Amino acid sequence: MTGKPVVPGDRGMTYPVTPDARYFVVRGRLWRLSNPALKPAEREKLVHDLMVARRAVALAGKAHDSAAQDEARMSVDTVKRALGERGPVWWDDGAPDYNRHMARNTPYADWFAGLG
Repeated sequence: MTGKPVVPGDRGMTYPVTPDARYFVVRGRLWRLSNPALKPAEREKLVHDLMVARRAVALAGKAHDSAAQDEARMSVDTVKRALGERGPVWWDDGAPDYNRHMARNTPYADWFAGLG
């Protein structure tokens, strides 16, 4: 994947980014990227909030507290929507959302197949 845009993942792995920079691909599935129009400080705060919410999900799960886990999951969803990764798309050209679709079943199929 040399020379192709990538997004860093956990454990140092990188994932290819679609040519329009709307999605990255993990195990063949498209995942929507954050809205690039977010100001850096706003994005940083939202990412921090997301990490806090994800830790709360994990802690509630370990405590077997389903109410707290549900609340923490709602917080994760709220932050992901603010980042533009869920909910209404952040682009304005009318293109549909393929978030969570398999790349091979979308208009990105040829691009994805070309990654090797």
